[in-house]
Order: sequence, then structure tokens, then C-alpha cells
Amino acid sequence: MLFDITIDQENFQLDIPEKLLEELKPVCEDIDKEFDGGVQMGRYWVDSPGDFERCQVAADRVASAMAREDKRMLYINAAYILYKAPTLNHVTVDTEYEMQDIDIVLNAPE
Repeated sequence: MLFDITIDQENFQLDIPEKLLEELKPVCEDIDKEFDGGVQMGRYWVDSPGDFERCQVAADRVASAMAREDKRMLYINAAYILYKAPTLNHVTVDTEYEMQDIDIVLNAPE
């Protein structure tokens, strides 16, 4: 699957093979369990994050992983977003704004 993300006005496309998505499914389930206990979103604590908020946190982690050149975390968090939002079209992250401002666009259902 293609993971398309813009970080601070620079566009990146990452091809994540279906096989890798399947292999990372248990990791994605573990991330979900972690988020079940609540999540820090910038200055705010969210007790029960929904799928959209979970994807925003993961997108922020993707941006951080790219900045650190941490390919493992990059793929894990990109795969998590695709796990939660399989109809993903595009993610836009502006690191100057709050995590809640991360834009996630899904493709329209067919």
C-alpha cells in the first residue's frame, strides 16, 4: 500500500507491502492497547482517543521518526495508520502546530 505524507510542505511516499502490513498486525494491536489507556496529544491528554486521534498521534510519530532517520519506527507507525485507516489518501503534518491539527484524508468509499 502507498503511504502518502506531507511533512512541513515536503511530500513523501512510502510503499508498504501487504506482507509487511500483515506481519505488523500484532504490533498494531499492541499500539491500540497502549492507546486504550489514553494518550498525550501535545499539551492535552485524551482519555479515550478515537481512531482519528490515534492516527494523528501515529502521524506525529512518523514525522519524528523521519527526522531521526528511524526507519523501523517510521514503518511501524505508517503501518499502524494504514491498519486503522485502510482507505487513507494523504496525511499532512505541520510540525509548527498542535498534533490535533494533523490532517488525515481518506478516499471516498466506492
